[in-house]
Amino acid sequence: MISERIPPSDSEAASSARSWPEGLHIRAESPADAEAITALQNMPGFRAGTMRMPYPREKDVKSQIENRSGEVVSLVAVQDGIIVASAGFTRFSGRRIHAAIMGIGVHDDYTGRGIGRALMSELLEVADNWMNIRRLELTVFTDNVPAIRLYERAGFEIEGTLRSFGFRNGEYVDAYSMARIRC
Repeated sequence: MISERIPPSDSEAASSARSWPEGLHIRAESPADAEAITALQNMPGFRAGTMRMPYPREKDVKSQIENRSGEVVSLVAVQDGIIVASAGFTRFSGRRIHAAIMGIGVHDDYTGRGIGRALMSELLEVADNWMNIRRLELTVFTDNVPAIRLYERAGFEIEGTLRSFGFRNGEYVDAYSMARIRC
């Protein structure tokens, strides 16, 4: 259940400068988070910004968490003991080892509070200073204006429009392909 209290981790953030909302903790996700993450993914607003299908199963979410490779960084944001967001990226391999694809999702009742910005700062810290990722890319629906603003503030640029990219709520919707390239 999403309201279950989850204690913060004792580990410190990757970034040294934290201008996060009061009481927010960011840590690696764990299999024990599967129930809360499943509930988060099932929220209408959270799901609308992703390609996720309705009714995710907890056992599938737990299996995904347990079977992640070392090239995946998966974080959760915990506010007042509640998981209120998740974010992560997956590094590509071979000739794309310098690049990764990322995503962020925030609890419907916690948007606009700086949680996405805090998660973004942690992802960029790990990508830039721990994994030497030069190109970070993402896809965002063109009507998700708050997310687009967050990404642009973090240095992402729109590289193109993907027409009829996904099917959501009975209609095809466009998405932007965005990337941030660290020189």
